[in-house]
Amino acid sequence: MLLGLTIRDVVLIDRLDLAFHGGLCVLTGETGAGKSILLDALGLAVGVRAESGLVRHAAEQAVVTAEFSLGPRHPARRLLADAGLDATGDTLVLRRVVAADGRSRAFIDDQPASVGLLKQVGETLVEIQGQFEQQGLLDPATHREALDAYGVEAARNVALSAAWRQWRERASARDAAASALAKARADEDYLRHAVAELDALDPVPGEEARLAEERTLRMNREKLGEALESALGELRGERGGEHALHSAQRQLERLKDKAGGRLDAAIAALDRAALEAREAVTQIETASRGLDRDGASLDKIEERLFALKALARKHNVAVAGLPALRAEMTARIAALDDGGAAALRLARQAEEARREYVAAAERVGKERRAAAKKLDAAVMKEFAPLKLEKARFATVLTALEESEWGPSGAERVHFEVATNPGTLLGPLARIASGGELSRFMLALKVVMARTSPVPTLVFDEVDSGIGGAVAAAVGERLHRLGKELQVLVVTHSPQVAARGAHHWRVAKQQAQARTLTKVEELSAEERCEEIARMLSGSAVTAEARAAAASLMAGARP
Repeated sequence: MLLGLTIRDVVLIDRLDLAFHGGLCVLTGETGAGKSILLDALGLAVGVRAESGLVRHAAEQAVVTAEFSLGPRHPARRLLADAGLDATGDTLVLRRVVAADGRSRAFIDDQPASVGLLKQVGETLVEIQGQFEQQGLLDPATHREALDAYGVEAARNVALSAAWRQWRERASARDAAASALAKARADEDYLRHAVAELDALDPVPGEEARLAEERTLRMNREKLGEALESALGELRGERGGEHALHSAQRQLERLKDKAGGRLDAAIAALDRAALEAREAVTQIETASRGLDRDGASLDKIEERLFALKALARKHNVAVAGLPALRAEMTARIAALDDGGAAALRLARQAEEARREYVAAAERVGKERRAAAKKLDAAVMKEFAPLKLEKARFATVLTALEESEWGPSGAERVHFEVATNPGTLLGPLARIASGGELSRFMLALKVVMARTSPVPTLVFDEVDSGIGGAVAAAVGERLHRLGKELQVLVVTHSPQVAARGAHHWRVAKQQAQARTLTKVEELSAEERCEEIARMLSGSAVTAEARAAAASLMAGARP
């Protein structure tokens, strides 16, 4: 939920720090006091488009910071992880800075972020009704997910998504095999000729490097032989290194007993050196014998290398790729020889996966239709007390063409309303407006409260144009909604204000020839006085105070 809101230099607000609580939070104040500025500021923090007009006169920039509590499995964490941002704490801080020229910057937990990401994250944290279009349930793209959360078993959707992925994977494999088979049939003569050439040459992995090494050896055979013979000469014979080591070792050993152990290390070192010298002689002799062995001539090696490179150029591959090319072409010929059995098998698997997907989509569709009826009835039940008794609400499921099917199923879901009898159903945002739209959304939210993915809801103008029993009904529903979610409501209705668990008053103040907006949280006594003002106007009477106390007493659970 929203824990706090810090505002600097936004319109009439110079400095404001607010701490919020759970449940129903109401904001009241006289018209023009600046209540909408608070919502504008909150909108900035969650990614709404910035305008330079929001920056307070003479200020260089406006800054809004919103702090939210964040559960361990909140969807915002995945969004941030996908964007490479760290969000491991229990809270999340969104900050927006808007310069006087309209340019803005965004930060998430003090890490620079795009405004687009800020908006995506913000939409998972707070939903503002009555101010910003196409947010939350006003966006038809959210309706399918909302309906599923309300009445479709989660496991059904998981199975549907899995069936979709399997179908698409198998369909891709089928299409690839069919394409390869068709191309192989068109290229059959070429393939058989090319495989015959490759079989005749019989390239093996690593052959080019081995042949290049042998060629280098053959080209330098004489020099290598001379070097090896010279090295043996330096080590063997009466004047060789091996003889010198043995001689030095013998000289020291004659005096070993008289040296008191001082020669032991040197004798041991000479012994090791003599052993290494004998090993060197053995290795040089082995290398020399290897040079003398019969092997392929330099001409034959170069002829083989030339043939390999010529065939590689012909097929536009590296020499090292010839064995793989041979295997691939052989497999394509095998597919031709078995009459395309592999392609047929993949086609059958793809069709089976399609049937499984269709069955899963039908199961989900059946649950959606049942959930839609239940939802429609529950929402319509809320309409009459909200002075929407003539309105109709319908969850519309539209079958999609197969080309539009996806991991979410085979139908489109959207909510529609009609405000008067005989009028056609249409989208929420287009048919209703102002306070009427807010009441539609309130009815929807009350019904869907337990499944709402967004923990904080904000209502503006929800009580526009109503009073008496209807205002009381709005307040009662906001109170119910506040038991499940954090609800912030800007209201002019005393019946709604009396239902609040927490209450803030917004007012204008004159300070040093400037008009500023101030916000303060009210105590129980101050709440009663504010509600009395809402009932009677600027002159608060004893009767108004009594009526306010009665409203507050009646609003207690």
